[in-house]
Amino acid sequence: MAKEIKIHLRNPHAKQREFLDSKTKRRIIRAGRRGGKTVGMAIYAVEMFLAGRRILYAAPTQDQVATFWFEVCEALREAVDANVFTKNETNHTIELAHTKQRIRAKTAWNADTLRGDYADVLILDEFQLMSEDTWDTVGAPMLLDNDGDAIFIYTPPSLRSSGVSKARDPRHAARLFKQAQSDDSGRWAAFHFASHDNPHISKEALDEIRSDMTATAYRQEILAEDVDEAPGALWKRELIEMHRVATAPAFDRVVIGVDPSTTSGGDECGIIAGGKAGDTYYVIGDHTLQGPPIAWAQKVIAAFGLHEANHVVYETNQGGEMVAQTLKTAGDVPMRGVHASRGKAVRAEPISVLTENGKVKFVGDFPKLENELCTWEPGSANSPNRLDAFVWAITELSTRTVGAARLYH
Repeated sequence: MAKEIKIHLRNPHAKQREFLDSKTKRRIIRAGRRGGKTVGMAIYAVEMFLAGRRILYAAPTQDQVATFWFEVCEALREAVDANVFTKNETNHTIELAHTKQRIRAKTAWNADTLRGDYADVLILDEFQLMSEDTWDTVGAPMLLDNDGDAIFIYTPPSLRSSGVSKARDPRHAARLFKQAQSDDSGRWAAFHFASHDNPHISKEALDEIRSDMTATAYRQEILAEDVDEAPGALWKRELIEMHRVATAPAFDRVVIGVDPSTTSGGDECGIIAGGKAGDTYYVIGDHTLQGPPIAWAQKVIAAFGLHEANHVVYETNQGGEMVAQTLKTAGDVPMRGVHASRGKAVRAEPISVLTENGKVKFVGDFPKLENELCTWEPGSANSPNRLDAFVWAITELSTRTVGAARLYH
C-alpha cells in the first residue's frame, strides 16, 4: 500500500484567513512586522500550486525570499522527497514535471530583475521597497496568458527603511492601498492588520518595543499605519504643495548641497540642487546616490554642470578632508566645507520657517526628499541624507538674507 503523502501547511491566524479566502483578482495587504504576511503568502502559494496554478513570488532581497521559501519547502517536503514534485534550490522552484504547474521564489527590486517569466499568480512582497515599474511595466503583463491574479504585500516604511527603497515615490504602496480601498468594481480588496494580530509572537516584546522606537516608526512598522507626516515634523505636505511651482525663474546663484557618505556604498549621499532668485529659494534637483565615495563625487560634479551651479557646499563633520579630496578627484569645481557643531533641528528650523513664509519653493516633485522632510522629527536618531543636503543648500543661498551667524555653527 502506497504511503500517504502529507502536505504540512501551518494553520493560518484569523487575519491571514481573511486574505487567503478572498477571491478578488487584485489584493493588497498592509501588515506590521512579524504580523505573518509572508507566512500567509506561503500558505496561499502552496494551496494555489496544489490546485494546478503557476506561482511567482518576488521580494527585494534574498533574506526576504528565504522566509517564504523555507515555509514552502517545509509544506511540500514529503512530496518532494517522494519525487512527486521536483525541487531546484538554485532557481528556488518546485514544479510538477512536464507541466506548467510551479512555485518560484526570486529576488526583484525593479522591472529588470523581475523579467523573463510569467505566472497565474504574482506575489510582490515588501512592495513598498520595489520600484513602481516592477508591477506596471513587467508584473502586470506576466498575467496575460491566463488572466492571472496579483497580490501586493507591504509594511508602511519608516524613514530608516524607506532609505533603501528603489521606488521613485516612497508612498507608492500606500497610494495603491488607498486605490484598492476606494475600488467599487469588486476587482480590488485591501487588508490591514498589525503585528499584534499575530497570536504567535510575544505580547511582552511588543509592549517593550515601544520604548525602542519613535512613536511614528511604531505606528508604521508595528501598527501598520500609513503615516504621511510625523506630528513633530518641521515640514508639512500641505505646505510643500502650497509652494510647488512648475517652472523656475532665472537664478542669481545656484549651489549643490552635499551630505556625504563615508561608507563604501552602504549609505546614501544626499545631493540637492538649490537656486536663489531675489529673496526666494528653489529646490531644483535631487541627485542623491547610494554608492562608494568616487561614485557620489562624480554625481555631485555632474549635478554642478547640469544646473550650471556656482559652487558646492558640503558637510565636513565626517571625513572632511577625505570628502574634499574625493570631490577634487572627480572634478575641479568651487566648493565650500561647512561644519555642523549644533544639532540638525537647530540647522533645519530656520529653513522650515523660510518655507512657511513662502520663501522656499519646489520646482516639480521630489517625493523622496519630501518624505524625509515630512517624516523626520527633531530628536530622532535617524539622519536623513536628503534633508541634510537640502538644509545646507538653502542655508548657503540664504546666508545674506538671514545672516551667517545664525546659520553656520
